[in-house]
Parts: sequence; structure tokens; C-alpha cells
Amino acid sequence: MRSDVGRLPVAPGVYRFRDVGGRVLYIGRATALRSRVASYWLGLGDRPHLARMVRNVARIEAVACDSVHEASWLERNLLEERMPRWNRTPGGQEVPGYLLLDASARTPGLRMAHRPMPGRLFGPYLGGTKVRQALSALHRVHPLAYAGNGLIGAERDMAAKRGVQPADREALVAALEAVLGRVPAAVAHARAELERVRDQAAGELAFELAGRIQDEILALEWITAPQRATTHEGGDVTIYGWADGLLVSFAIRGGRLCEWTQRRCSQQAAAQRVDASPHWPGPPSPSTTPGSRPPSTVLTSTDPPPTPTGRHNPTPTARHKPDAHADQHKPNARQPTQAPHRPAQPGRPR
Repeated sequence: MRSDVGRLPVAPGVYRFRDVGGRVLYIGRATALRSRVASYWLGLGDRPHLARMVRNVARIEAVACDSVHEASWLERNLLEERMPRWNRTPGGQEVPGYLLLDASARTPGLRMAHRPMPGRLFGPYLGGTKVRQALSALHRVHPLAYAGNGLIGAERDMAAKRGVQPADREALVAALEAVLGRVPAAVAHARAELERVRDQAAGELAFELAGRIQDEILALEWITAPQRATTHEGGDVTIYGWADGLLVSFAIRGGRLCEWTQRRCSQQAAAQRVDASPHWPGPPSPSTTPGSRPPSTVLTSTDPPPTPTGRHNPTPTARHKPDAHADQHKPNARQPTQAPHRPAQPGRPR
């Protein structure tokens, strides 16, 4: 089993266990797929209730994601769509949140919202605490709230102390849009400024403040990490890819990547669906992780290391065209990889 788990990538992602009949037993997420999945056979620790399930695992499937945040959304979407027997909670524990950017002259600022609202909306993000911490971080770096025309009292004093004037409003709005839009240079600048303020606080022995800013840095990393498993724009589409005799599909419903399926299929039979797959800006884009298999590749106990042929990289950067031939199986995201539990018995991808 350890050698089979070794085929999994070290990237963040979502994994699922199937029994010999192909039924999904459990869905989970991981910061590092390989070590997380291996832990089920190295000692369950605080998860003793899963021991009986582990004995029934016949196949492992995994999807590598671009970030832990993306993996969290993917796991949530899959569990909300269908919860396997051994999972306890549908959708996870994190509270979704959004950031609403107000660029008005009188009350500009960045605010947290718990549901989609009219205006310049960013998100969704998982984890209410992380969203609030990221909001605080962005206010430290780009204090848009102090650039309004309606400031009074202490607000006006703080604006003067920060050197912010109403004339700065457009520049601050643009800077926040760049960070929330995940523009690398803007994100790097915000992080560098937070690190500077953190180090200054630590140098002045204000360790509590320094710790708080460090949490804000981590929260900023969370919301600016790649996350395309869930968008607030909505839209339905099914995307197909093929490699090494396997047809993989990712289904987006209402802007949520909530279905991921895979089954054996010839390249000729898969060609029509793969070629018709639209470009979708939401879902995670496949890429090969060092030590992992190529995108859309499932490993079975009899498969040699695969050499992809044909159109094997189904980057779901597609536009809006739902496939009329939706696959009858149901699942989701970036780099599907499968490791068998019993090398002596060929797995049958479903």
C-alpha cells in the first residue's frame, strides 16, 4: 500500500476512497495528498472510528489542487453534492464569506459580506475568521476607509496620521482590486508591507501585535491563493479530458465545481466530448506536479507509468457551453490520480 500511495502528488488536494464495488466510502482534503493518505495506514490517531473503513478501501482517487483553499472548496462542494457513509459532516465547518469593495466618495472601504451582494464583490472565501483577518491586513496596507469625504473626529485624525486624503481614493481602490484580483506584484507588495510592520512591532517588543499581524499575513495568503472551485458568477458546464484510456469529466453547477468522474474510454470515443469542451474561467487548471502523474490520468495496479497521448490536458479554462451529454457518474477539479489498494488485483475505474 505504501508504494501505491507514493504515486500520489505532494500537492494539496482532495482524495476519495472506494470499496471493491466502486462505492465511495470517504472524501477528504489534504495539505499534502501523499502524506495525508498514507496516514490512514500509519495510525489513525484521533480517528479510530475510521479503522473499519480503511479495511474496506480497494482504490484511492485524488485530485491535486493549486492551493489548500481550493481543496477546501472542492471537498465542501463534493460533500454537499453527495455525502459518503463514513463522512460525518456535509460541506465542512468553515463559514463562507465575501469582500465587498465600496469605491464611493463618501463611505469608501472594504467590508465583509456573508452572501453575494450588489457591488464590487470578491470571493467567496472559506473561513469567516480568515476573511476578517485578511480584511484587517488590507486595511493596514491600503486604508481606503480613510479616503472618504465624510470623515469626522477620530477618523479624520487617523487619516491625517496615515497620510491619506480623499484624492488618494482612486489609487487605493485600484490597489485593493489588484490584490483581490490576485495580481502577483500587488499581492507581493501587500505581504512585504505587512512583514515590515510585523518586524517593526517585534523590534519594539510588541509581540502580541506582531503575532496578530502574522495571522493577518497567513489570512491574506489564504484569500489570494488560487481558488477556482467555486465562483459567485454562477454558470453550468461540463468539461472533459482524456489520457491513457481514461475519460475524465469535471462538472460545474451554479459556479460550483461539484462533480468529478472518470471511466475507461477509447481515445476515438472520447474525442467528440473532449473537443467540444468549452473554456471555463472558474475551475482549477490541470498541471503536472513533480512526482505525480499527468493530468487526467488514473493509475491502476496493472498500469505502467503512463505516457499521455492525444489531448490529455483538459484545462477547464472554458467559457460557457454546457455539454449536452453529461456523464452519468458524478464528481470534480484539477489533477486526478489514482493509487490502488491491492496491487495484485487490477482496479476498475468507475
